[in-house]
Amino acid sequence: MRVALAQTDCRLGDVTGNLETTERLIKESAADGADLVVFPELSLTGYALGQLADDISLWPDDPRLAELSRHGPDVVIGLLEDGRIRRHNSALYLSDGQAVHNHRKLYLPNYLIWEERKHASPGQHMRAFDTRFARMATLICNDAWQPMLPWLAAQDGAEVLVVPTNSAAKLTGGSFDPAEYWHDLLTFTARMQQCWVIFVNRVGDEAGVRFWGGSRVVDPWGSVVATAPTWEESLLVVDIDPQAVRRRRREIPLLADARLGLLRRELERLINESGSD
Repeated sequence: MRVALAQTDCRLGDVTGNLETTERLIKESAADGADLVVFPELSLTGYALGQLADDISLWPDDPRLAELSRHGPDVVIGLLEDGRIRRHNSALYLSDGQAVHNHRKLYLPNYLIWEERKHASPGQHMRAFDTRFARMATLICNDAWQPMLPWLAAQDGAEVLVVPTNSAAKLTGGSFDPAEYWHDLLTFTARMQQCWVIFVNRVGDEAGVRFWGGSRVVDPWGSVVATAPTWEESLLVVDIDPQAVRRRRREIPLLADARLGLLRRELERLINESGSD
């Protein structure tokens, strides 16, 4: 399976221009034999939605989106989804003119410069899904920082985790370095869930924030097999073997003894004790 990581610098609010760039990169990827092209989080709209006066959300069945997957490769594309009453930070998996899966971001950060809850509502489901290449799951940016979600995806059979992201460079004078955190997190996730991880971050400057790129592919042993450059646009094409997941999970069956009943009981206890829903 050949995957193209489209590390782009999208233009805030310019859906038409971003669609044109997206289509061009998909055609380039097709010429290089790619089976799947993955774009960053919100790649059709830009991230700083609070800077926009107009509603630029898109219907998931917008025919312009379906056309993106008619050039050969499947496509993962990020958009602000029009959910009628609510808007969602979503990633669509498209294949042969059809939407195979729609993941709505589950954990919306609302600290420091991030104000996603002002502009989007959280999703309510996390599902692995079958494609013509492998069983996959999508986790958008901050979703991947929640330890239970990659584990749930793997328990649902995901062999490939796709992680579209808008990760900014170091924001404060402290010791928090997003690039370093992402490296450790992606390595840990691939190693412990014994799956491929495809991380695609954007680049460019937007509303006073600089995005660093560094998109990469990590194998089921936790080794980084390819990395895109920092700070600049890139189209990185990588071959992966989904069958390696099965081999790895047979070698060391870390996921086999999930004890889902135990987890359900303990989660119900915590929910009852905290009053959360």
